[in-house]
Amino acid sequence: MKKCIKGTKLFATLFFGALLIFSCDKNETDQEAIEVEETFDVAELKASDESELISEEVLNIAEDVYATDEISATSKSFYTSDYLPDCVTITTVITSTSKEKTIDFGDGCELPNGNVLSGIIYLSYLKDMDLASNTLSLDLENFVFNGVAVEGSASVVRMRSNADGNPQSDAVAGFNAVWPDGSTASFTGNRTREWVEGFGTGFWGDNVVLISGQGTYTGKLGNVFMKETITPLRREFACRFIVSGILEISRNDATASLDFGDGSCDAIGILTQPDGSSKEIFLRRFFD
Repeated sequence: MKKCIKGTKLFATLFFGALLIFSCDKNETDQEAIEVEETFDVAELKASDESELISEEVLNIAEDVYATDEISATSKSFYTSDYLPDCVTITTVITSTSKEKTIDFGDGCELPNGNVLSGIIYLSYLKDMDLASNTLSLDLENFVFNGVAVEGSASVVRMRSNADGNPQSDAVAGFNAVWPDGSTASFTGNRTREWVEGFGTGFWGDNVVLISGQGTYTGKLGNVFMKETITPLRREFACRFIVSGILEISRNDATASLDFGDGSCDAIGILTQPDGSSKEIFLRRFFD
């Protein structure tokens, strides 16, 4: 009888020991899964950067067209901008209260920065150009950006002069995109663009804007990122890339940051993962 009890105790000890080991292994596996989940995929962040560029470029074109109209009207002299090339056709219809512009890129038109666009941007706003601020409405039709089909719209409140004396645009925008391989992404949000250099010169290469705001990006893999500008992003039009600024990127309870650099014109950014580790990544923005 005593032998039987001893055998039972030995079995119980081995059983619970094995259970404890299994439980520890499972916890370690779950922790590893959490750590993997909270690591931001570099490839998807690159796709996110492409999406940012699409939204940024569409809004920039709208503002450039509006600024050309505004400067010509308020300065009482003829003014042109060299940002949109001759392959772009702009048609204007004036109503009793508004201006309706059709910005047609045809079957393919290359901008000075190398981006190739096709399709139409529709832009409308009040025709009174003496207003301190004006609201621009923007819609896309059959619009393709570097091979990516884009649809969506935006509403932009354009101030002629902010507290620092610079033109400023506050946009609420939403765009959906389909890449040539069939993958999709969407991006919505609020964005402020302050035109800090080059306004009114007519030369696109000296334009500089500071971009801030927040938005939501749903990536090609279905991951949803919340993005917020911590330090305004500096876009110098003579450069293909954002040259400085910090973007905070969140998913679930994990947060990473992307530092675009010290002002140098390059594709390098510093990605800091939720665990504090950092490394350089390359954000090519459609260019190889």
